Amino acid sequence: MKRTISFLVASIAFLFLGVQTFAQSRLDKKVLMTIGDKPVTVKEFTDIYNKNNLKDEVIEKKSVDEYVDLFVNYRLKVMEAYDMKLDTSAKFKKELEGYRKQLAKPYFTNDEVSEELVEEAYQRKLKDVRASHILINCDKHALPSDTLKAYNKIMDIRKRALKGEDFGELAVTYSQDPSARGQKANGDRPARPGNRGDLGFFTVFDMMYPFETGAYNTPEGEISMPIRTDYGYHIIKVDSKTDALGLINVAHIFLKLDPNATEEEVQAMKDKADNIYKEVTVGDEKVWDKAVKTYSDDKATSNRSGVLSPFTVSRIVPEFIETVKRLKPNEIGQPIRTSFGFHIIKLLNTSGVGTFEKERQAIAEKVEKDMRSKKTEEAVVKQIQKDYGFKNNDKNMERFVVSVDSTILKGHFVPAEDAKLDDFLFSIGDARYMVSDFVNYIQAKQTPQRALSAQTYVYQLYEAFQNEKVLEYADEHLEEKYPEFKLLMQEYNDGILLFDLMNQEVWSKAVNDTVGLREFHRRHTSNYMWEDRVKACVITVNHPESLPKVKGYLDQGVPFDSLRSVIVRDSVGYVVVRNGLYQHGDNAFVDQTEWKAGVRNEIPSTVDKSTVIVNIIEVRKPEPKTLAEARGLVTSDYQTELEEKWMEMLHKKYPVTIDEKVLNQVRALYQ
Repeated sequence: MKRTISFLVASIAFLFLGVQTFAQSRLDKKVLMTIGDKPVTVKEFTDIYNKNNLKDEVIEKKSVDEYVDLFVNYRLKVMEAYDMKLDTSAKFKKELEGYRKQLAKPYFTNDEVSEELVEEAYQRKLKDVRASHILINCDKHALPSDTLKAYNKIMDIRKRALKGEDFGELAVTYSQDPSARGQKANGDRPARPGNRGDLGFFTVFDMMYPFETGAYNTPEGEISMPIRTDYGYHIIKVDSKTDALGLINVAHIFLKLDPNATEEEVQAMKDKADNIYKEVTVGDEKVWDKAVKTYSDDKATSNRSGVLSPFTVSRIVPEFIETVKRLKPNEIGQPIRTSFGFHIIKLLNTSGVGTFEKERQAIAEKVEKDMRSKKTEEAVVKQIQKDYGFKNNDKNMERFVVSVDSTILKGHFVPAEDAKLDDFLFSIGDARYMVSDFVNYIQAKQTPQRALSAQTYVYQLYEAFQNEKVLEYADEHLEEKYPEFKLLMQEYNDGILLFDLMNQEVWSKAVNDTVGLREFHRRHTSNYMWEDRVKACVITVNHPESLPKVKGYLDQGVPFDSLRSVIVRDSVGYVVVRNGLYQHGDNAFVDQTEWKAGVRNEIPSTVDKSTVIVNIIEVRKPEPKTLAEARGLVTSDYQTELEEKWMEMLHKKYPVTIDEKVLNQVRALYQ
């Protein structure tokens, strides 16, 4: 019985909801008003009303009646803008297109994939990786045979490393990354030792995405399988994974060492560094500062206690980072040697990594600009293909590919005479693309190629062609598929038109119509009045020794307009003189003084040794402001008058008729 009653209650509720929804749908279609010869439905009105009066998200909720007036005025202006053909201007079209591109972006991202990439990047940001690599070059468009050759070569090197051969030696011998081997001096460029494949420390976004993924997915102390990037194949030896330092702040004392220094010179420099270290570790900050100025060869930092600009782990030699990771804040590390010389490092602080919530926005922006964002695009393309029923004809494509000759690799492709240009290749929605469309695309996009076969290059172009057309189709149908986007675009469309129209009919007109502005000011002079004012000389004496001299000038009757120049002439310091007109509230010291001509008031400070002397020169009764004095207010009020008269004209030009019966039904929705 209870289950039966529950079912009946649920059924009645569902039936009531269906009836209510049907009634709402019927009301939406009714004409609420007519503006000029244009009918406006209830839905057109309530869509905008609801958007601008979201519950709990507005400061003041407008009543329906108030909003009807706002809506009518808004639609009148839009109609006038269309009547004036403002929507046909090149400026309007360009501006609207710019906004559309920005507003469409969220519809071409896959939130699930994007969020996964952001979370992945954050987890990687928590660790700093130190790794070495060996590279075998292979062009990203290389032929399959060349690709296999490079892959087999890197696999052979990996096998040797796994059997125990020194990874650094293998890098020096086989890696095609030139930094692995030392470079001889050349002209002004000094000799540089090779890094033996050691890339130092890095974290997320420091490396190409495939390389980064290979490094983070390889356990500490192990060697990865070959990783393919645009440069070729890499094997990565992960030396360490440690908690991320984030932004690093250190100070150092640097002792420069000649790259060609003898062993004796190196030892002498090491002994010097050790002695400096002993000196600074038993002293205070002053000892450190003195040592920096006395000994450091880094002149850019010697005058600021040796403090370097903040840096991340990938921006400095790995020996530096290894030392920093062992230090505590304000601790000084023992001297280390780098390829530049000897350093004594003092750790100031490290920022670490913030919470996911704190880091999320910055990471998301980097993900969007990084090559990993292609994952999002791939997911979007697949979803669009599914939504719009993408169909592909592989046989026709294969037939066309066979007909393509080597001219495409030279950058001047011409289709074969027997190519069937009318063959169907693919469709998306109601758009169909033929071989002829693809040929046009090839001829517009082709560039000379050296490392590819004609067939490989054609398929690469075909993939790009398909993706471009799929995304174009989805973009062209956004308004149709997403009603909220259509409404948003209409708002931006109308907003741009209204801005241009208001600027033309009201704002610029009021600013540029100097005759009308003067006439408006003359008619409304009483609206722009000064209150009671005084002309006063306010003297601030900031040093007690100057006070007797200033008071002496006043007692001697030195004119207030000349007082400043007299003070400068006599080199009386720490005195500021201001002459001006003041209303109540303009100056606290003037307000503390009796407003009577000739009154002098001396006000000593209660917080320092300064004194303010206020001299009332003249008392003025209320008087009109000149146009120059009130221009901002006058212009604003003149704009309001112009808009009111203009709106009266628009109401006459486009008569407004409101169906009160329908309006009462709308009112009932919001009671």
